[in-house]
Amino acid sequence: ACGRSASFQDRRGSSTETKMVQRLTYRRRHAYHTKSNRTRIVKTPGGRLVYQYVKKGGGFTTCPVSGARLNGLPARKSSDLKSNRLSRKNKTVHRAYGGHLSHAVVRERIIRAFLIEEQKIVKKVLKLQKAKDKAAAK
Repeated sequence: ACGRSASFQDRRGSSTETKMVQRLTYRRRHAYHTKSNRTRIVKTPGGRLVYQYVKKGGGFTTCPVSGARLNGLPARKSSDLKSNRLSRKNKTVHRAYGGHLSHAVVRERIIRAFLIEEQKIVKKVLKLQKAKDKAAAK
């Protein structure tokens, strides 16, 4: 037999029942098996098998400076993050630059700003000491 019949005889002569598998066709015009055309097979209440299209999952939000994944944020499509589908508490972290920069980058920036301010104070103190020394020398 050519594989289309409901029953056939195997080589030993015993009869085995086989059921035809229902053929499935894409429901949209896109005919290639690509990442944007992923499907699942679902059984309808009427007993038919049909393709159900699966949306692509979004990626994790990453820090633009370090490239690290931001903790505390769900993996979502950027369109979901921009629109009002998610509330603000699901899009941010309660911290300065939360939801945009990683904690390590924020920490580094705070330390750098602190050290720059300290450096300015040291320069000022040295300038005053120099002026005092000059005044004492006269």
